[in-house]
Amino acid sequence: MKGADEHREKAGKGPVTVAIVTVSDTRTPETDQNRKYIESRMAELGHKVAAYRLIKDEPDQVAAVLEELTAMPEVRIVLFNGGTGISPRDTTYDVISRYLEKTLPGFGELFRMFSFQEVGAAAMFSRATAGVYNGTLVFSMPGSPNAVNVALEKLIIPEINHLAWEIVRKS
Repeated sequence: MKGADEHREKAGKGPVTVAIVTVSDTRTPETDQNRKYIESRMAELGHKVAAYRLIKDEPDQVAAVLEELTAMPEVRIVLFNGGTGISPRDTTYDVISRYLEKTLPGFGELFRMFSFQEVGAAAMFSRATAGVYNGTLVFSMPGSPNAVNVALEKLIIPEINHLAWEIVRKS
């Protein structure tokens, strides 16, 4: 056994602690379907949600919540949803990309590939991104429920333990 398979085995199946951030100018905690979906899936898989924040798509709010949640020692992954498009109000990508110390370009590339299969050329509008900041994995995905489903089910969940293990393991 070599490479990723060996790492997955070493990473095990234990719980991973995540934080959820919904970036929206219109949603409320009661109408935030993405939060409900992510919380439900994490619970089903035995993972933990340590924090939830609902913020406006304002650069200072995105930066503050990124700093706050990555400073929580138990949080291994922060899942942002919303604010990744190209409209003037979409600033989440711009803020997060300035903070990432290591990037995972494959996340955005694969997300857009899967999205293209569903929505066609409009997938190019997504600025989904991921990387590591302050020893924590950060994923930023579009805010549509379908986009969150694609990102979680096809990319994040299959590798969640491996991802969390990689950022804390010693060489």
